[in-house]
Amino acid sequence: MAWSVSAPLPARRRTVAAASVGALLAVAALAGCGEEDEAGSPTPTAELPPATSAPAPGPGTASPSAPAPEPSPAVAGTPAGEAQVLADGLPLPWSAVALPDGSTLVSLRDEARLVRVTPDGEVVDVQTTSPDGTVAGAAPDGEGGLLGLALSPTFAQDSLVYAYVSRAAENVVVRAALDGDALGEPEDLLTGIPRADHHDGGRLAFGPDGMLYVTTGDAGQGRLAQDPLSLAGKILRLAPDGSPAPGNPVEGSPVWTLGHRNVQGLGWDGQGRMYASELGQDTWDELNLITPGSNYGWPEVEGPGGDEATSTGFTDPIVWWSPSQASPSGLAVVDDAVWVSALRGERLWRVPVATSPAGGPVGDPEPYLVGEHGRLRDVSAAPDGGALRVLTNDGDGADQLLRLPLR
Repeated sequence: MAWSVSAPLPARRRTVAAASVGALLAVAALAGCGEEDEAGSPTPTAELPPATSAPAPGPGTASPSAPAPEPSPAVAGTPAGEAQVLADGLPLPWSAVALPDGSTLVSLRDEARLVRVTPDGEVVDVQTTSPDGTVAGAAPDGEGGLLGLALSPTFAQDSLVYAYVSRAAENVVVRAALDGDALGEPEDLLTGIPRADHHDGGRLAFGPDGMLYVTTGDAGQGRLAQDPLSLAGKILRLAPDGSPAPGNPVEGSPVWTLGHRNVQGLGWDGQGRMYASELGQDTWDELNLITPGSNYGWPEVEGPGGDEATSTGFTDPIVWWSPSQASPSGLAVVDDAVWVSALRGERLWRVPVATSPAGGPVGDPEPYLVGEHGRLRDVSAAPDGGALRVLTNDGDGADQLLRLPLR
C-alpha cells in the first residue's frame, strides 16, 4: 500500500497550541500547503526555550550536570556479569531479531545487507533476490539504509521478515519470506515516508495487539512532525498487510502519535503499556510513555515543556537526559524495566517502571556498560528471557553482537 500525502501544512510558530491527531487532521483538510525546512538541515533552535528554562530534573530524570547514578547492586533483572561477545566484525549493524532456531538476524545499515549469527557465533550472509545482495532497493546515505527488522507474529507459519528500508527518495516498509538463509522477493507495504541524510527513524516492532508499529523521523524538517498528513515525525500503527490498523485515532490513517523528532526504540511492559526512546536536538533526549493520539511536542517543545505545554495538550516525557548521556536508539522491556541503548552516551540505561500505575519511572535511571563497548545501537531481550542482546555501533567494521546476562 502506498500512502499518498497531499501537501504539508503552513509553517507553524512554536507558540502554537498542541493538538491531537484527529484535531490536526481536521485543520489539515482546510489548510492547503506551506513551506518546509531545507532537507537534511538541523531544525532552527532560536525559538526554542533556552535549556535553563526546562524544569529541573526530578525523580526518574538524568541531569546533564550531575554524575550518572551508580547501578543498584544485586537487584533482580540487572546484569549478572560481563557482556559476552556472540559475534564481531559486523559492519555498522542496526537491528537484531531472534530467530526460532536460536540464531539472530541482523541488518547492516550501510551495506544494506542481512546476516544471520548462529548460536555458535558464525556470521552467515543472507542471500537476496538482488544481484548485489542488498535488500529491497536500499540506497544507504547518512543515517538511512537498511534499518529496523521485525518478525511476523506468525513467523513459524509464514516465515515473513519485515524491514525498514531507505531508498533514494523515501523510506519504505517491506516484507519478504525467509527460507533458510535466502530472502524472497520483497513486497512494499508502506511507501512515502520522508527520508533525509538525518532523522530517518526506522524501528519496527509488533505490539501485543498483533499490529506493526513503525517509527519515523522528521527528515530534518521539524514542522512535518506536527503535520498529520505527513508520515514524518510519527509513530505509525499498521495491520500486518501494511494498511492502517483498525482502531487508530483517525480511521484510514496510519498515524498513532505525532510530534516526534527521531524515535528509534519501541517496547511494551507486562501491562501492555508502550514506551519509545527519542533523540532530541541539543538539550534533552527522551523516554516517552506512548498513548494513542497524543502529541509529544516536537518542534514546539524539546524535553519537558512544563505546565504551559501540558495545558495546551503536549505530552511530557517520563525521563529525559542530556544528549551527552544518551542519544538513545534501541529499546527493550524486560522484567518491567525499560532498557535503552545509548549512542553518544555509550551505555545502557535501565528505567524501572514495574509498579507505577501510570507507567512512569518508579526509580532513578541506572547506567550499565558505561564506556565499555562504545556506542550502543540496539538492545533486545534474548529468547530465553535471561539476558539482553546488544549491538555496538562504532562503525569501524568491527562492531559486535553482545549477550548481557541478567539476574
